[in-house]
Amino acid sequence: MQTNGQASTGSENEKGMPEENISNSSNTNDGAAEATELEKKEQEVSEIRDKYLRLQAEFDNYRKRTAKERIELMQTASKDVIISLLDVLDDTDRAVKQLESATDVTAVKDGVMLVFNKLRNTLQARGLKPMESIHTSFDPDLQEAITEIPAPTPDLEGKVVDVLQPGYYLNDKLIRHAKVIVGK
Repeated sequence: MQTNGQASTGSENEKGMPEENISNSSNTNDGAAEATELEKKEQEVSEIRDKYLRLQAEFDNYRKRTAKERIELMQTASKDVIISLLDVLDDTDRAVKQLESATDVTAVKDGVMLVFNKLRNTLQARGLKPMESIHTSFDPDLQEAITEIPAPTPDLEGKVVDVLQPGYYLNDKLIRHAKVIVGK
């Protein structure tokens, strides 16, 4: 249908508006809804990215802090042991001064034994324990055989006859193997 000499581009609805205009206006509303939804998704992605970056930064800070604490701990781990040994060092210095002017060998010997006992007790209080090796069966996991000699008695064959250097445990963990002579 033609009015006023113009060609109709589409059919008209009840109100006289072309139908394609109505469909264009509904497409515009759909486009606005899609744009709003897209903005929401972009905002969610932005928030998630921000949370991820913050979490990554927190973890990096944690890793650096624990590495620093571990280094500090290793540097000061022996501090308590050293402090407890300072008393023994002081006693040793006093003993050396007494050795220079002492004439009584028995008194010097007793003084040195007191210093050695104090050192031993201090180390044992820190968890050091000597290994009992003499007359025990040879155990290559705990002892290092320096040499073998003929056993003085048949019951000492395969056993430790002499200890050249004692082994030690620190809190029940082997820290030094005993160097021993084994009977064969």
